[in-house]
Amino acid sequence: MKRSTSAKFHIYFIFCASFFISAISSDTLTSSQSLVYNQTLASPKNVFEFGFFNTTSSKWYIGIWYKDFPDKTFVWVANRDTPLQNSNGTLKIQDDGSLILLNQESSIIWSSNQTVSSVSNPVLRLLDNGNLVLIEEQEKNNTNYIWQSFDHPTDTLLPGMKLGWNLDTRVEIRVTSWKSQDDPSTGDCYFSLDFHGVTDIYLWNKQQRVFRTGSWNGKTFGGVPILNTIAELNDEIVADNHQAYYYPAGLLQSNLSRLIVNSTGSIERYAWIWSTKSWSKVWFAPAVDCDHYGACGPFGICDANAFPICECVTGFDVKNQRQWDLRNFSDGCVRKTELECGKDKFLQLKAVQLPDTRNVFVNKSMTLFECEKMCLDDCSCTAYANEVITNGGTGCVMWNYSLVDMRQFSEAGQDLFIRLAASDVDEADAGSAGGSQKNAGKIAGITIAIAILILGVIIFILRKRRKLKRIQKVNTNQRGHSDKGQKTLLHEVKFSNSGEYSDERNIDELELPQFEFHVIADATNCFSLANKLGEGGFGTVYKGRLVDGQEIAVKRLSTSSGQGNVEFKNEVRSIAKLQHRNLVRLFGCCIEKDEKMLIYEYLENNSLDSILFDQAKNSKLDWPMRFNIICGIAKGLLYLHHDSRFRIIHRDLKASNVLLDREMNPKISDFGIARIFDKDQTHSNTKRVVGTYGYMSPEYAMGGYFSVKSDVFSFGVLVLEIISGMKNRGFHFSDDLNLLGHAWRLWNEGKVLELIDSSYADSYSESEVIRCINVGLICVQEKIEDRPTMPSVVMMLNSETTMLPQPKHPGFVLGRNPGESDSSSARQEESHSINQVTVTIVNGR
Repeated sequence: MKRSTSAKFHIYFIFCASFFISAISSDTLTSSQSLVYNQTLASPKNVFEFGFFNTTSSKWYIGIWYKDFPDKTFVWVANRDTPLQNSNGTLKIQDDGSLILLNQESSIIWSSNQTVSSVSNPVLRLLDNGNLVLIEEQEKNNTNYIWQSFDHPTDTLLPGMKLGWNLDTRVEIRVTSWKSQDDPSTGDCYFSLDFHGVTDIYLWNKQQRVFRTGSWNGKTFGGVPILNTIAELNDEIVADNHQAYYYPAGLLQSNLSRLIVNSTGSIERYAWIWSTKSWSKVWFAPAVDCDHYGACGPFGICDANAFPICECVTGFDVKNQRQWDLRNFSDGCVRKTELECGKDKFLQLKAVQLPDTRNVFVNKSMTLFECEKMCLDDCSCTAYANEVITNGGTGCVMWNYSLVDMRQFSEAGQDLFIRLAASDVDEADAGSAGGSQKNAGKIAGITIAIAILILGVIIFILRKRRKLKRIQKVNTNQRGHSDKGQKTLLHEVKFSNSGEYSDERNIDELELPQFEFHVIADATNCFSLANKLGEGGFGTVYKGRLVDGQEIAVKRLSTSSGQGNVEFKNEVRSIAKLQHRNLVRLFGCCIEKDEKMLIYEYLENNSLDSILFDQAKNSKLDWPMRFNIICGIAKGLLYLHHDSRFRIIHRDLKASNVLLDREMNPKISDFGIARIFDKDQTHSNTKRVVGTYGYMSPEYAMGGYFSVKSDVFSFGVLVLEIISGMKNRGFHFSDDLNLLGHAWRLWNEGKVLELIDSSYADSYSESEVIRCINVGLICVQEKIEDRPTMPSVVMMLNSETTMLPQPKHPGFVLGRNPGESDSSSARQEESHSINQVTVTIVNGR
């Protein structure tokens, strides 16, 4: 009887539990139910999932992520600023219809906090578009929305969400970054819509504008014409007296897309690609220097394809020439000629991003002619344009202040009419007309130039032939002669082959600012020892300060250096026209008599190796900082290999050639042995292998073959050094393995986290570290064809959901060859890490 009663109770318990579980729909939570850490809601088609999750700090949150996708990609967090201290949390619906999250003491730590007079039958439901809705089910298929997560975004906008303002209540919906990749709390960066003037969207970092989309032109945002190339992109702006909202569209025939603001200060747009089952980054900003808000200052216009990137609008001159020469354009431009109201004219600029439109006058019904007349009659009006480009251009926008954040496009953009003194407009028109009249003269000039060029080629070929004959004659006559004669011949042959590095163009043609010697001497206190930062085989580097307070680093080439001139010309040629936040900036040069100097920006935190490999300093580099350095170096290489005007192979990427600014942002430096390729050139060979063992790829070190994949190999070595805090050469592990071999063994043994530097053991993200090690090992694979290109590397580093390939055997895994001492190598290297420039001595053995 006892056994029977027990069995009945057991069956009754199972029945009750089954009834309770079946009563909870997978996408719905009712007022009689609650949600705890081991339970989730899933949207009807299993696209999204809602539940509890924790971070590396062991704090617990409740949020929404994509269900059954590679890695967890979070799109919303409820209690981002009020985390649970453990997993003992409960989510439930209160009697008044509000959603609350309770901790283990049953205290409310988060609430949906809406005001509802009376609610019956409230239900929480997760929809397939990612919206978590609290609804009142009145009848079947008849619901009343009480609250929805789409009105309270965190760092992500999904299709169907909105960004902007309810103008009746003055309530704003904005998107704000996480504090860091592992901390969902409110970060410093946010994306918000400004409805004043013409609708525009800004990316902010704290109180500073970082990026502007450009005003809405009726089709898209004027500053991001690239979005027009994305198929089926139908972003929408809805603005009237009651509301001003931006609605992002789905991308690439898929609603699985997202727009996020990340903690590093950028905005990114992703689309899910079903064929590869991965996220594809289709757009991000800021991507180039022109993306930065107000890059060229007032009345300056930015062109990403020009050098320098900024120029003054016609009729304006540079305000601060000294700063402009140093590539600091923030002071902008000033008028050449004062305006004279009633006599002024307008200059038409084509294909531009309109200036900042926050405080403009807007009239949607005026014609462009009416707009011009109104601007001309208003003596304070500085420019005008159509409001939108649809229907041939309609509406009127007028500026009554300085024009900031303009950009020149080769296509897209719209027309802008700028007010100038009549004489400046007439001069500009005359120049244009004169250009047309001179076409015939130009054609004649071109013909003459071509003839001269052909003549020059013929003369060059004849000289080359005579030189070869002379060398052959010397070789014949001096066979068996003294060593002195042989050395003379070898010198002549080597000189004739020095074209690998030489540049026939004049330095002046590079449009590089040239400083007078006395200016640099004054800035460095006559090159005093107190200002000396370091020295190497090519000269000495000094810290200096110009009269306007600008700090500089001066690389002064030694007059006794046989390679100095070659290095000097190559470095100028390689870096003079490069503009990227992760490349060291070359301000100018000084060439007087025997003096040759390069003037760089001064970076406060020296070179990466001076901190990374110093046990007393490397604790300054926590994991978020190291990850930022890895990503920054990758972006710099991506620019060199793919985004600059020429394809540039650095050939000496290493920790001592990565410099750190005040915020520890990395900048690649020392382009003395870089090679410039045409865009369609992919590789080259050299008999003169220069660089640094430990970073050189196998094919380059042993055969002189180099390509973009050679830099990728060096980058992989650098990634593993940054993670481990150890040099690839100089540290030896069991079986005499170097760092590459050690990392490869740990990877195969499943112990890869043992590679991390103990100095940041409390700050790292396990998934990020493993992803970076994976990327590092992929980059150092022995075979060239197995290594990725830099676009793939950047994508792998920045996407948590991209599936990474398994690495194959790396090249150069041994720490030393049999019988080789620690100090010997094919080329010995001595590096002097300097605040701005790493001077490397490369000697033959």
